Parts: sequence; structure tokens; C-alpha cells
Amino acid sequence: MGGGLFEFITFRAGMAVILSLIISMFIGGRIIKFLQKKQVGEVIRDLDLAGQMEKRGTPTMGGIIIIMSILIPCLLFARLDNIYIILMIITTLWLGFIGFVDDYIKVFKKDKAGLKGKFKILGQVILGLLVGLVMLFHQDVVARVTPEAATQNGYEIIKTVQVAKRNNPAETETMHYVKTTLTNVPFRKGNKLDYKYFISFLGDNTDKMVWIIFIPIVIFIVTAVSNAANLTDGLDGLATGTSAIIGTTLGIFAYVSGNAIFADYLNILYLPYTSELVIFCACFLGACTGFLWYNAYPAQVFMGDTGSLTLGGIIAVLAIVLRKELLIPIMCGIFVAENLSVMIQVSYFKYTKRKYGEGRRVFLMSPLHHHYQKKNIPEPKIVARFWIVGILLAVLTIITLKVR
Repeated sequence: MGGGLFEFITFRAGMAVILSLIISMFIGGRIIKFLQKKQVGEVIRDLDLAGQMEKRGTPTMGGIIIIMSILIPCLLFARLDNIYIILMIITTLWLGFIGFVDDYIKVFKKDKAGLKGKFKILGQVILGLLVGLVMLFHQDVVARVTPEAATQNGYEIIKTVQVAKRNNPAETETMHYVKTTLTNVPFRKGNKLDYKYFISFLGDNTDKMVWIIFIPIVIFIVTAVSNAANLTDGLDGLATGTSAIIGTTLGIFAYVSGNAIFADYLNILYLPYTSELVIFCACFLGACTGFLWYNAYPAQVFMGDTGSLTLGGIIAVLAIVLRKELLIPIMCGIFVAENLSVMIQVSYFKYTKRKYGEGRRVFLMSPLHHHYQKKNIPEPKIVARFWIVGILLAVLTIITLKVR
């Protein structure tokens, strides 16, 4: 009877959270001691910020703790034959490796620049390409639509199923599992958008050529969100806590998207097999929350690029496979604001330097969290306020499912 509990997503997700918390909190402490012993300390640039130089020598590469705390429970509680779980494990290992190489060069080779930017981007592009190809061609990556929708849009039918009618459960109706580039979009009637509509002018070749627009979008999202998370990791607990909030939101999306009843009620795409991602999101939440035990102010360990690139990449890929990538500007609003602050600062500085002969700034310092530090707001207060905004954005993101 006890073995039957493992058939329930909620039970496995709960166990995954607990185990990931235990790993990150207890094994994490041992890893931190090991990093201290090996003198794997953070190299701090003097930016004239309050309390900044006190962090010099704090162990970095703590992202190893996060990666372990995600993967071990996932391997134990998730179904490893599920394509979505396989894709998330690959994402975690691949970006974790890129981040680890970057941190290794900074710490052990004493090169503050770390891994060259072009190699980081190349790694993110390769991951984006893989995700895009899996989404387009793997037979288990499908969405459920009505026969009318399948016929009207010319979707490739993978499987036909009989399901109970919503208004009369005693009767059944035919539904199709189809290959499609449909995605959920907020504030739009029907709540759905197909990427192939952007190249509909190609006529009969539209279905074959949809990769021209879909894959570049996937690559852009993976690269942008991964780098934005990296930029956000500038204050103790900021990136970790923000990622935990976003991970929880994506876990909710995974649950409703993988549940036919909830998906039908919310009028979002029902995505068969995605319910297993609830387990991965639970591991992600537990890993981030447990890491906060050591990463909250004053931090005993930093995640480094090993952690920040991985967290951002995981969030991006989860959003893409759950077909909620168009919600990223709202859901990842903190990441977006941090990224935009850097872009605005650099662009305005260059513009004013050309026009007036000297560069001017919009913010006291970028990314955005440093702007508030320059205003002498205590670091813990900045982080707490960013978390509060992150929670507000998460709730708003969920509400958008019914606003159209």
C-alpha cells in the first residue's frame, strides 16, 4: 500500500522538496568547509559599496550544492524515461558545467574575466538549439487539441484518445495529441498563439519551415534568462530567493498544464507528460531554499556562475517546455529589470559621451540592486523588497491565465 503513494505527483513532489532541503542544508555545510579548506574564495572588485570588501574570501562555486540538491532527488523520485525530465537534467548538467569552468578559471587561474563570453554564449546557444529541436521533433512533446483544431491547422496527429466531456462526464469525446508550436499567451482571447502564424506567408511550407522562427526564439530566451540570472546574483540571497519564487510559479504551471481538468478549466494547453516537471520544480524549490540557509545575509557561500547560469537556464527551459515563455517578462520581472538597467546604463553612457563629450548615467550604478546600495539602503532590506516584488509578479503571472 505504501508503494502506491509513489504514484501520486504530490507525494513525490513533497518528498523531493524534503530531500533537496536536507541535501542542501546538511551536505551543503560540508561542501562549504571543503571550499574553505581549498581556499576557493570570491574575488571582489572594489566598487565602493557598503560592506562589499568584507565579502572578500567568502567561498564561491556554491552552485555545486544547488546542482546536487536538484539532481539527486530528481533521480530518485522522477520518472527518468520522461523526455521533459531528461531535458531538465541535461540543462542542469550542461549549464552547471559551463558555470563551473568559468568559476574555476576565476578562482584557480586567477583570471577575473573567467571563461570568455563567446564560449558561454556558444554553450547557451547549443542548449537552446537542443531544446528547440526536442520541442519540434520528439514524439512525446505534444499538446492536446480537438479534432476540429487539428484538421483546421493541419497538425500532425501523434495519438487519438477518448476523454470525458467537461459538461457531461458520463459521455466521451475524441481528442488528438498533436505536434504543434502552440504556446500560451496572456491578455489574448483564446489564450493561445502558434508561432507558425508569423510565417504563414510561406503557404504550404509553413509547417516545415516553422523552425526558422521557433528555434531562434528558444535560443534567445535561454541565453537572455540565463545571463539575466547571472547579473541578478550580486547581493546575498537575491538570485537564490528570486529563483525560488519563480520556480514555485513554474511548478504550479507544470501541475495545471499536466492536469487535463485544470488545463480545461483555465483554457490553457493540456500538455501530456509534463506533470513530472512538478517533481523537478519541487527539487528546484528545495535546493534554492536550502541554499538560502548559507547564502542569506551575511552569506557564508556564493553560488558563483556555477549556480547563477544554471538557475537562469533551468527557469528558461521550464518556461519553454511548459509553453509559458511569453509570461517570462512578468514572471521574471526582477531578472528583466536587472538586465534592462545594465542595457539602459551602458547605452545612455555611450550616447551622452558621443553627444556631450562625457558619459552620463541614469542609475547611480548598475545592475539595479547596486543603485539602491548607492542610496545607502541596507543590503538585507534591498533583497527583501526585491523578493516581495517577485512574489507580487508571480501572483500576477498566475492571474494572467484567466485575464484575456
